[in-house]
Amino acid sequence: MLRGLLQEEISKAAGSDVAFGISEPERAENGDYSTNAAFKVGNAEKIAQKLRKSELVKEIMVKNKFINIFLKDEVLLKALDEKIKFPRKKERVNVEFVSANPTGPLTMANGRGGFYGDVLSNVLEKAGYDVTREYYINDAGNQIKLLGESIQAAEGKIPVKEEYYKGEYIKKLKGRSAEEAVEILLGEIKSSLKKAGIEFDEWFSEGKNLRQAGEIDKAIAEFEKKNLLDKKDGATWFGDKVFLKSNGDPTYLIVDISYQRNKIINRKFNIAITIVGPDHHAEAEQVKKGITALGIPENKLRILMFQVVRLMRSGKEARMSKRTGEFVTLEELLEEVGLDAARWFFLSHAPETHMDFDLELAKERSEKNPVYYVQYAHTRMASILGKSQIPNRKSRIQEFKHPSERALVMKILRYPELLEDVSRDYQVHRLTTYAYELAQTFSAFYRDVKVLGSEREAELLHLVSKAKETLADSLKMMGISQPEKM
Repeated sequence: MLRGLLQEEISKAAGSDVAFGISEPERAENGDYSTNAAFKVGNAEKIAQKLRKSELVKEIMVKNKFINIFLKDEVLLKALDEKIKFPRKKERVNVEFVSANPTGPLTMANGRGGFYGDVLSNVLEKAGYDVTREYYINDAGNQIKLLGESIQAAEGKIPVKEEYYKGEYIKKLKGRSAEEAVEILLGEIKSSLKKAGIEFDEWFSEGKNLRQAGEIDKAIAEFEKKNLLDKKDGATWFGDKVFLKSNGDPTYLIVDISYQRNKIINRKFNIAITIVGPDHHAEAEQVKKGITALGIPENKLRILMFQVVRLMRSGKEARMSKRTGEFVTLEELLEEVGLDAARWFFLSHAPETHMDFDLELAKERSEKNPVYYVQYAHTRMASILGKSQIPNRKSRIQEFKHPSERALVMKILRYPELLEDVSRDYQVHRLTTYAYELAQTFSAFYRDVKVLGSEREAELLHLVSKAKETLADSLKMMGISQPEKM
């Protein structure tokens, strides 16, 4: 990749192993790349002078100690035809996401973490990691007891309590035990995930794989061996947090710590990524504290949290609560706006930001809707390629005749760099930004450059083909369809 080659050149010019950044300037007139290397090692002009001798570099500008770099056109054209290759990584990565309790249907809110985890897994695999997608089934503990009591209350056998699950789905479970209800609800969850295009490699049961397998006892024993636990009022404490209640039942905290320990110690994952909602913030910090107390490096466990999502319908918020029964299911959302729009709108927001899901915009079939705009750009590329009568499309573009051609090539070449970045910082939302910008850049190219019937038709078709291939792959990474016609 170009950025990797450029990084080597800058390191040589700087004469230092100090880490520095390489970024894409916001304005094209400020170069193809910009580096802050001079802030790290000093003497920007000296570094610039050495870089000017590089075979990659066409022009250098120094501005406020930032070194702005323009690459040679022939370097870009050569890179355009190089196959994207990511070296195989040694790390095994476990990505656990969705993991909604089997006490009700998946809600629209589950879709945000579900699509995020799915696409992050896709990117990590593309970048060369060995990825396992995992769903943690909370099929033991208090919430299952609560589910059973909720069914009994619906049957009129016991009084209704505020904390019980409610809604039509509970009424449909009458006559079922809690265990039977879990199997039914888990089946519905799997069906919803299939419709959402989300698949898992592992379904990890808290009851079977953790509690019955003795994983919690093993974790407790390890804490005791390190003299990290105290007994007080009949309970077992880790600092100011209870691990075992006075009746011997484990708390959620030690259960979660045991689960993460199982991933890293037993199953030997190098990185365990867990994607959870905002209500898990305090718990996540305690789990990290427990894991590091066991001597496990903190960077092996990465807990990512997404913020709340609101469905806006006609300017009003649609309430969602699994317990009151007032919620929008994931399937209902998919039926109303479609899978492509649902994925795009959830993925276009950074997980740490709150988001409003604009139902009317998601259903819009015009360029106002960003996913429609991007997919339309893909169909336009396909149309150009389909209309051409030239049999030989292997011609390579020899030189840039218009700035829009260069801009399109530069945007195409950003794609592997983006994937590498996302595989490191997990900022999946940048894929939607990239796809939209690529569509915009292609639209400008289409406006400025005549392809069909021009003297350069063959080589320009090659550029269109590369743009289509790149846009299609970015949509595929997001699980969004790549239509040839609309």
